Amino acid sequence: VQLQASGGGLVQPGGSLRLSCVASGSITSFNIVGWYRQAPGKKRELVATITSSGSPNYSDSVKGRFTVSRDNAKNTVYLQMNSLKPEDTAVYYCNTRRLTPGGPSDYWGQGTQVTVSS
Repeated sequence: VQLQASGGGLVQPGGSLRLSCVASGSITSFNIVGWYRQAPGKKRELVATITSSGSPNYSDSVKGRFTVSRDNAKNTVYLQMNSLKPEDTAVYYCNTRRLTPGGPSDYWGQGTQVTVSS
C-alpha cells in the first residue's frame, strides 16, 4: 500500500492544522493506523494511533490537543491538531500497521512538514 500525506504547513502558535493520509488501498486490513513525527536531531516518535475498532492512543505531549480519526470508506486517516506549540514542529509521517504472527508489518507515508512559529 502507498500512503500520501498532506496538510502540513506553517502555522502560528495556538493555531490549528489538519493532516490527511490517503492510502492507495483499503485501510480496513490494517490493525492500527496513525501518525508519528520526527524533529531535527530527534528520533521518530509516536503521536497518535487508532485501531481498526476505533480506539485512539495519544502521546502525553499531544493528549487533549490532537485528535486522530479514520474514514475507512475514503481509505484516509486524519490528524486534527489544535493549540499547536513550537515544540510540535516536525515532519509528520502516517503509518499503517498489520499485526502478523511473525511480527508487525509497517507501511510509511512520505512525511509532511509542520512548522509552528511566530
